[in-house]
Amino acid sequence: MFETIAPQREKLTSDLRQVIADTEELLRMSSSETGDSAAEVRSRIQNRLQAARAQLTELQDMAVAKAKAAGHATDEFVHENPWRSIGIAAAVGLVVGVLIARR
Repeated sequence: MFETIAPQREKLTSDLRQVIADTEELLRMSSSETGDSAAEVRSRIQNRLQAARAQLTELQDMAVAKAKAAGHATDEFVHENPWRSIGIAAAVGLVVGVLIARR
């Protein structure tokens, strides 16, 4: 799951860094210029923000779909193997209990 999301996360991070850099540039320019160059920077910022929002929405939708698929797979496994599922849950509970008791 994380292997397919990682490249998109890196692209989103890169886009957000670029938006921040453009915003800083706009702030520097706004103190000295208000002409066409400031409008161009504002336009670039808006375009990158829209692209970042679209990518973030796409990434969120993909994560939700993968979580639902994992939930369905888990549900099927539990229904097909109820005693094995109970054993696994008991083992995990035992390990967590031992770890908590050690503290």
